[in-house]
Amino acid sequence: MNTVPQPKPWIAAIHAYVPGKSAGADGRPLVKLSANENPLGCSPQALAAREAAVHPSLYPDGDSTALRQAVGKLHGIDPARIIMGSGSGELLYLAASGYAGPGDEVLFSQYSFSLYDIVARRCGADPVEAPAKDYGTDVDAMLAAVTEHTRVVIVANPNNPTGTYLPRAEIARLHAGLPGDVLLVLDQAYAEYVAPQDDDGSLDLAASQPNVLVTRTFSKAYGLAGDRVGWGTGSAEVIGVLNRIRGAFNVCNTAQAGALAALADQAFVEHSRQHNARVRADFVAALSQLGNHGISVVPSEANFVMVLFEGALSAEAAYAGLGEAGYIVRWLPSQGLGHGLRITIGTDEQMAAIAAVLRQLAEAAQ
Repeated sequence: MNTVPQPKPWIAAIHAYVPGKSAGADGRPLVKLSANENPLGCSPQALAAREAAVHPSLYPDGDSTALRQAVGKLHGIDPARIIMGSGSGELLYLAASGYAGPGDEVLFSQYSFSLYDIVARRCGADPVEAPAKDYGTDVDAMLAAVTEHTRVVIVANPNNPTGTYLPRAEIARLHAGLPGDVLLVLDQAYAEYVAPQDDDGSLDLAASQPNVLVTRTFSKAYGLAGDRVGWGTGSAEVIGVLNRIRGAFNVCNTAQAGALAALADQAFVEHSRQHNARVRADFVAALSQLGNHGISVVPSEANFVMVLFEGALSAEAAYAGLGEAGYIVRWLPSQGLGHGLRITIGTDEQMAAIAAVLRQLAEAAQ
């Protein structure tokens, strides 16, 4: 007989999410390029709005009414079909919990966001991983992995941690191939970094189809990672299900105020996108000169790149070497990416320094 409370077996099987680190093993602070934060910070308007937010002794608007209206106005969505979350991560949990449980399956791609496994297990569902293609989502493999037990399919686009991207036609083909009773969740945490002409059509699908949920966040291009604000949109029925189980007062006063002001400063978001595209291109060009050392980069549409090490210099050694030089990035052997490093795009100076360190390490390893 148990003498202490026991967790459900599916909870005991969860390995807690590990965020990007900001210090070395010895506690020494490092330049943090491990969490895909915006190196430009956030809009000054957002900072001012947070400081002027309502007094913390008062509860926030539990429905985030003004924020939902502003998101709806910007994207042409009925605010009634928008839900706010404590980051988009909360909305992913809600989607799985609302539509899957013990005996059901939550499907996602190999090399995708590690949170998806936790999202599935937390509600008792079985996580199912479809093989990737070129480090990205393979629509044919995803559809082949669908079974009678599949209830939720999650696709990150752009994909984290590899940065790969599915075009509009592939997203549409994936949706068309799914049974109508399967919820397709399109995780667009990095959507603002994609050039407008390359939009994948996810918001259009969410507006027209009853089994699509799109999630986005203020943590990346908007630079409000510390405030934990995300939003999602889908059919009235899907949003209604998620609203039944979301946390009460789940977005605090300062977060709502900051996000509302950030939405109004689209010039900052566009500046962030352009900065990222330029610095990313320069960084990739610098690393392309190291191809003879077995170093390559997975094409990325996000604010990070996955750098592969398939020569004398290993990813583990590169990770350690960058740490010694004062930089911390993301090494993900637990996700089958022990031969790669995910490196957030920072400032011009930071990326030039990292490229120089990698060159030195690669030459020394020969």
